[in-house]
Amino acid sequence: MSTVTIGNSEFDRDTAVVRRSPGVYDTQLSEGWTIIQAVNGGYLLALMGRALGDALAHPDPFSVTAHYLTASVPGPAVIRTETIRTGRTMSTGGATLVQFQEDGTEVERMRVLAAYGDLDALPDDVRTTAKPPALPPYEHCLGADSGPGGRPAIPGSTRIAERLNLRLDPATAGWAVGRPSGKGEMRAWFGLADGRDPDPLSLLLTVDALPPTAFDIGLTGWVPTVELTTHIRRRPAPGPLRVSITTRNLAGGFLEEDAEVWDTEDRLVAQSRQLARAPLGA
Repeated sequence: MSTVTIGNSEFDRDTAVVRRSPGVYDTQLSEGWTIIQAVNGGYLLALMGRALGDALAHPDPFSVTAHYLTASVPGPAVIRTETIRTGRTMSTGGATLVQFQEDGTEVERMRVLAAYGDLDALPDDVRTTAKPPALPPYEHCLGADSGPGGRPAIPGSTRIAERLNLRLDPATAGWAVGRPSGKGEMRAWFGLADGRDPDPLSLLLTVDALPPTAFDIGLTGWVPTVELTTHIRRRPAPGPLRVSITTRNLAGGFLEEDAEVWDTEDRLVAQSRQLARAPLGA
């Protein structure tokens, strides 16, 4: 057995996986990355990304699509990976995350299909109409303990909030005092609380770490992810990231969230789209 990790930050320790045999990894889902009782989907995606980065021939996630089948809970889990294809510049792989009930019954929590490559080998040519989000300066945004009216900007019962350094744009935080804008927007500066700089693996967490846009629509409650696809476009520069998430359509009890992540050099480093269930009663 060998432990697969790349650093000693809390994020690195909590996303460590132990290679039991080729393609099979043991891991521990940390309670520190939970929302209410469920483990955060972005944290789970980073765990799967860690295992796939070890199992595949190429090191960096390019595109990762996850289907969340049942809610994961803190405790032991097993990741099983599969190499589907290995090419000259990209590898394609799959992975499943399972946990076991007290009677030994196996429960599949999520399933991933991913394309991996080498971000450092990509060409520098960029042609885009995308622009970084217009965020107020970092010091003028709202931290976890500085929401409008002195209330927390991030609801209680979210252990993950203790591990993040989030500074929300006040224009998208009115929901914290009962005044959502109705636009379905969420913008923030983002970092890890222990100061760890971003990398391709942590970007898989970043796209699913802000409060849900459902709050800005005027809804409350858990917003479970059904499917999440993330594209890693570049290796991020050190420093805080800027994240913008929007929802344009809630229908049939589901909503989408489109995210963009920008680094300190004004480069678009990650994009994602997820389908989520709207809170009950929506």
